[in-house]
Amino acid sequence: MTLSPELIDELNTLLLYNVTDPQEGIKVHKEAGPAKIAAAQRLHDKGLVTQPDGGYLTILGREAAEHLHMAHTILTTG
Repeated sequence: MTLSPELIDELNTLLLYNVTDPQEGIKVHKEAGPAKIAAAQRLHDKGLVTQPDGGYLTILGREAAEHLHMAHTILTTG
C-alpha cells in the first residue's frame, strides 16, 4: 500500500490543526494552490472538517488528527 499525492496533501492539511485547542481552526486561502484547496475540500467531503476551506475539526476529524499527530511524533522523534 502506498500513499497517493492527494492523500499526502490531506494528511499535511490535518497536521496544520492544533489538536490541543478545539477552538482553533484553519483557513485555506485561494492563494494556497490547487492541491491544498482540493485537499481541504476532500477533508470536508469526508466529514473531517466543518468547511470546504478548512474551518474546525469535526469529532471524527479531531480523532484522525490526534492519531496522525501521534504517528508523526513517533516517526520524527530521534
